[in-house]
Amino acid sequence: MPNPTSDRHDVLPSRFAWLMGLYGENYHRLVHLFAPQRLAVGRYVSSVDDHLDVCLEIVEHHRYTIDLVLTYAFVDGETGRPTPSAQLRMYRDAHVAEVLHCHVDGRLARVLGVPPPARTLFQRRVRMNSFLNRWLEYLAGQGHSIGTLEPAPSPSAVQCAMGI
Repeated sequence: MPNPTSDRHDVLPSRFAWLMGLYGENYHRLVHLFAPQRLAVGRYVSSVDDHLDVCLEIVEHHRYTIDLVLTYAFVDGETGRPTPSAQLRMYRDAHVAEVLHCHVDGRLARVLGVPPPARTLFQRRVRMNSFLNRWLEYLAGQGHSIGTLEPAPSPSAVQCAMGI
């Protein structure tokens, strides 16, 4: 009789493969939601109904990568930083997107509970990219899209404080 646990490693992906799959899903969510590969370097704002405005800054286009920042047009009163915010890098050739840095304000962390510190770099990357994945899904559900994205008239005219 076959042993189901002996084939487990053949069926389940490794932790690294799972993380790369999450990077791939984040890439496709970003492309579907805001199409950053089609946007010029600059700041953009997405406004829908009564929801918070979303700010997207295309920082740089390189041959194989796009650096961008995604945040709400909302500044944390405690830190003076936009929150939540994520600094991202999209890899055009590999079709993956990773979070380089993520910031969530203290009030949100207190409401949701502060997770224990990540013990490893891998664990930190999983947390940041899982957060991005859920956030992108939420933004799509709120109606944000490439169709709601408008160029920001000027940094001072929009409440997007992109200084991460």
